Amino acid sequence: MWWEAVGGAFTLIVMAEIGDKSQLVCMALAARHKRPLPVFVGAVAAFAILNALAAAFGAALSAWLPQAWVLGAMALLFFAFGVHALRQGGEDDDEESPQISGHGLAATAFLMIFLAELGDKTQVSVGALAGLYPALPVWVGGTLALAFTSGLGVIAGKALLKRISLDLLHRISGGLFLVLAGLAVWRLSALQGWL
Repeated sequence: MWWEAVGGAFTLIVMAEIGDKSQLVCMALAARHKRPLPVFVGAVAAFAILNALAAAFGAALSAWLPQAWVLGAMALLFFAFGVHALRQGGEDDDEESPQISGHGLAATAFLMIFLAELGDKTQVSVGALAGLYPALPVWVGGTLALAFTSGLGVIAGKALLKRISLDLLHRISGGLFLVLAGLAVWRLSALQGWL
């Protein structure tokens, strides 16, 4: 039963997360900064906490905080990172891009992933699985799955840096963050009935 819960959670969450916004965030952050390990550490820490909350509280976690607050904070954060990346886009490729310290980069990744995934389908899935299986193996399987997909995003982000210019990467990254901010605003609008 323990391994069935771990395997089931791992499989479900990997399938749900491949190509999702948190994997794209990992890819963009890893591509923009020289050290990918803090991005991975920050993302895994966020997922571990989120999965623990989901497993402990089940599907009720999304009712704990108003989703509108989460979506609003996520939109503002993604917008700020998008504008910042686009402003860096005009810089010379030969210049050294200002680097965030390892702790700062891990904290940035943590905050972005935490806000993006709070109440997301993967967290709700972990909560629902915790209603069927013991919470600990569900947490282990879900966290391993999200660590795996984050690692894939970090590796893909570092590979991009070897193939395209830093200027283009800043523009792509900025555009990605602005699209994510727009999606958060759209979800907030739908939630509030503005559409």
